[in-house]
Amino acid sequence: MRNCGKVYLVGAGCGEYDLITLRGMNILKKCEVLVYDSLIDINLIDFAPEDSEKICVGKRSGHHSESQENINKLLVEKALDSKIVVRLKGGDPFVFGRGGEEITELKKHDIPYSVIPAVSSCIAVPELVGIPVTHRKLCRSFHVITGHPIPGNLEYYAKSEGTLVFLMGLKNLRKIAEGLIDGGMSGDTPSAVISGKRKVTDTLENIADMAERENIPAPAVIVIGKTAEFDFSPTLKNPLENVSVTVTGTERFTGKLFSEFSALGAYVKRINTLKISEYENNQYFDKALQNIKKYSLIILTSINGAEIFFSRLRKLKIDIRQLGNIKFAVIGKNTSDFLAERGIYADIVPEIYTSSELAKAVVKSNPDNVLILRAEKGSEILTDILDENNIIYDDIKIYDTEFQTDKLYIYTDYIIFGSSSGAKEFFENQCSLSDKTKIVCIGKTTAKAVPENIKNTVLTAETYDIQGIVNTILKEENKK
Repeated sequence: MRNCGKVYLVGAGCGEYDLITLRGMNILKKCEVLVYDSLIDINLIDFAPEDSEKICVGKRSGHHSESQENINKLLVEKALDSKIVVRLKGGDPFVFGRGGEEITELKKHDIPYSVIPAVSSCIAVPELVGIPVTHRKLCRSFHVITGHPIPGNLEYYAKSEGTLVFLMGLKNLRKIAEGLIDGGMSGDTPSAVISGKRKVTDTLENIADMAERENIPAPAVIVIGKTAEFDFSPTLKNPLENVSVTVTGTERFTGKLFSEFSALGAYVKRINTLKISEYENNQYFDKALQNIKKYSLIILTSINGAEIFFSRLRKLKIDIRQLGNIKFAVIGKNTSDFLAERGIYADIVPEIYTSSELAKAVVKSNPDNVLILRAEKGSEILTDILDENNIIYDDIKIYDTEFQTDKLYIYTDYIIFGSSSGAKEFFENQCSLSDKTKIVCIGKTTAKAVPENIKNTVLTAETYDIQGIVNTILKEENKK
């Protein structure tokens, strides 16, 4: 076998990102090339390595997508380039997923491959809205049928005693229902159409009219049979069930919010709008670290700066014991916790997480010589207050934040901004919001960065941290 890469066909499951298998998730985190369908939960893409190549091949009914032949060629090409390739497919790779065609092509080129199965939409989608496909003493089998094109043997299925599950059949629903009735199935047979968390139920005779009236979108799963009458919808509800949230900012910030809101049942759209770019060959930074003992206090205004600080100490091989007599001042619990994990406990953490409050606390401690390590766009309030009080300091910019996207349209219930620069650049880069979307800002300074002409509701967290943001949305939802 030639020396080449490998391909993993991974089923993404159906519905939200955490329905993927653990094995599938572990493989996804190691890929070098990700080839994915439009039907997957877009949040899964964020679990692939940041530097991996990500290629969307569509595969959504009614929308442009790559031909299967081109997808096959793409997998072969990337594998022959010695890459670890993950082919991430909606549902299960082999249930109308054309995984067999992809494997046939891989085998022609002697490319190693593996298949990671997943829960198929034929089971998962009905189950998530409370419809079982089998039920003891009532229905002992089920049939999974492609609804596109229309099956030519509907009379055969009409006489079946099992539950009928049609995938990719929404456009043909009326013809499917008519064909089953013509084949001998009762028009009163319970039927359901499910799209995401939306479900409509009616008789087989009326289900097409019901789906059209309720504007059920594709892709949808159609269930026909006695089990469609059941409603085993979960009675255990999460606090933010059916609430959608867009989180923006750095990868670290959005990652934490993603975990918090997902645990509360919200649908979370994660957009890493800000990229941290550490300044290379920063001679002022290096010189300050090499003479670190001359400072009595180090100010770190973010966890990003703290991480870069420790990383640079390691690169310069500066012994951490040299920090023994130096105090630390930080903004926020996250940065304080980051230091604590490294055996350093911040001496100054203001109760209100703002630059002005931090500056006031620093002035009160009356330090001799201060080193400030922060972002390029750091608040001038910090140094203004230090200047007013004759505090001697070196203000060194060690990184910048770059806005990575533009012309976004956000339609979720909420959007979160964790910094004034993130909010400011969001709107300056022609991004826009739906009328219903409420803006949640981590603090007053961030809220001021939202343009005055924006008509959306702007909410400010009472405490300027991640928990404060979460509590703000929980409080807002409790008003309903």
